[in-house]
Amino acid sequence: MTNQERDKLLHALQGRFDQHQRRHPAIAWAAVQQRLLGQPEALRALHWMEATGGEPDVIAQDAGACVFADCSPESPPGRRSLCYDRAALDARKANKPGGNALDTAAEAGVELLDEALYQHLQTLGEFDTKASSWLLTPSSMRSRGGALFGDRRFGRVFIYHNGAESYYAARGFRATLRV
Repeated sequence: MTNQERDKLLHALQGRFDQHQRRHPAIAWAAVQQRLLGQPEALRALHWMEATGGEPDVIAQDAGACVFADCSPESPPGRRSLCYDRAALDARKANKPGGNALDTAAEAGVELLDEALYQHLQTLGEFDTKASSWLLTPSSMRSRGGALFGDRRFGRVFIYHNGAESYYAARGFRATLRV
């Protein structure tokens, strides 16, 4: 990442941070920026989140780390039409999607939101009212062929299950990154 790209990203992150104070009332931008400047890998991951439409912002602190998550109104458009993981992708005989959520996230240096973090995000605004997002799925469920996804419909948040090999134009994944 060039210095110009880094500065542009930091400017975008700070603007979003300042605009949405409700998401992180007890966190100061100066502390976030200091952490970011010391972690070039995190900046690359956040750059990817931004470039794929995620609109990352700080939504929590965890053991001193700033927790970033995608705060785009809908599941990021640059990460849709993916099945859940490599095993699901390999199991598809026809009409395979271009990839899978877990590998895509790992390559970018991020993770999928788990159910608890997704529920927390939904307390900070209304997300996924038209799309849905794959969620990190417990291995006990995944070993049976299923995977979790969430969305908001009818004024409430729903967590559902689907076959991990499924994929839809309106389902992507939200990423999280601890910095």
